[in-house]
Amino acid sequence: MTDLSAAAPSSSPHHRGGASLIAPDARTQARNAAERRFRRFGLSAVLLGLVALVVLLASVLGNGVSAFRQTYVILPVTLEASVLDKAGNRNPDEMKKVTTLGYGKLMQEALIAALAERGIDTGDLKPKEIMALLSKEAPADLRDAVLADPSLIGQSIAFPAFATSRVDGYFKGRVTMDSAARDANISPAQLQLADAMRAAGLIETRLNPGFLTRPDASELRPEAAGLGVAILGSAYMMLVVLVLSLPIGVAASIYLEELAPKNRWTDLIEINIANLAAVPSIVFGILALALFINIAGLPQSAPIVGGLVLTLMTLPTIIIATRASLKAVPPSIRDAALGVGASRMQTIFHHVLPLAMPGILTGTILGLARALGESAPLLLIGMVAFVRDFPAAPPAGFFDPASALPVQVYSWTQRADPAFAERASGAIIVLLVFLLSMNALAILLRRRFERRW
Repeated sequence: MTDLSAAAPSSSPHHRGGASLIAPDARTQARNAAERRFRRFGLSAVLLGLVALVVLLASVLGNGVSAFRQTYVILPVTLEASVLDKAGNRNPDEMKKVTTLGYGKLMQEALIAALAERGIDTGDLKPKEIMALLSKEAPADLRDAVLADPSLIGQSIAFPAFATSRVDGYFKGRVTMDSAARDANISPAQLQLADAMRAAGLIETRLNPGFLTRPDASELRPEAAGLGVAILGSAYMMLVVLVLSLPIGVAASIYLEELAPKNRWTDLIEINIANLAAVPSIVFGILALALFINIAGLPQSAPIVGGLVLTLMTLPTIIIATRASLKAVPPSIRDAALGVGASRMQTIFHHVLPLAMPGILTGTILGLARALGESAPLLLIGMVAFVRDFPAAPPAGFFDPASALPVQVYSWTQRADPAFAERASGAIIVLLVFLLSMNALAILLRRRFERRW
């Protein structure tokens, strides 16, 4: 052995520097322990988020699913011509002279006769108290059905009339005999009569498609309130947002990313776009109130105003997403197109834009989903107003009063009757279905058209 080899340190992998590569030292153990703690922390955060989501969904579904079912009084009523069409012409214009009071009296007589026919004891209840089991909307619904089909006059039909919200709540567990004893709108005797009517087949709880198709109702008729006007208003607003925000956002993104010179002005524009994406939505509502209503003179509560303010909110999101998609296209695509003689615009529209389209569509859909759930700017432009009539078909319908799904949720939560709280939860379910559908569509589009480089 030479002096050099004797002086050299040991090259054994197990004794290098006095430490072992197999047995971790103290620093390695501390680092591994920190990694395990961080992994457990991340897993705990995910589980906590899932628990919160499950609790939220359970609360919304538990309170809102019952809104899609409604209690009806199946009323066998004879539509007497001597009352509803005295002239006998079956002319709807002449039949409109018969008000809901006339239909209400006809329904009251039919209800009392049906109870007597089935031998149901009404006790000391007066006819007015018996009729109070029916919704105040029931005579109007019967009148609308007769005016829509005058051939029903003279026939005996089984008309499904809304039961009052207290009766509906009783069969859904929201109202009890004890609470009815303290309630001025219902009595235990009336609920006992409702039990007897249900046993006799005069009352049943079934699916209520009117929750999605009917307009809003007054505070005295929560059982008749629906989302029809709100869904149509939201659809009109989303149409305005899509038509305006997509072309403007894509054009602005193409200019900033592909054509604009890089100087202080474009840097200032980019900073402002990023800042606008973080501006609170209520600020856009104040801007819309001042610009579109006070200055431009557009009508309040109109989908055109709501669509314009939501367009302002959505544009920064679409521009940022579109620029990121354009930037993700490899420079070699541009170089190859320019190398074979394509112009700058041909390169953009024939090669770069089609390749970036999946990301653009994804950003647009996510921007629309965010706009669909906004309520603060819509409250400032008056869309919280009670709207009973459906807006007309486009384009006139864009200027008619309407509501929106998030605003309808807010409106129902402000009303006193507990039935409106149930309907607010049901409206949240409808809104969540729309939002989940739009997010699922965005994911499908990205996976369908995405290309990996």
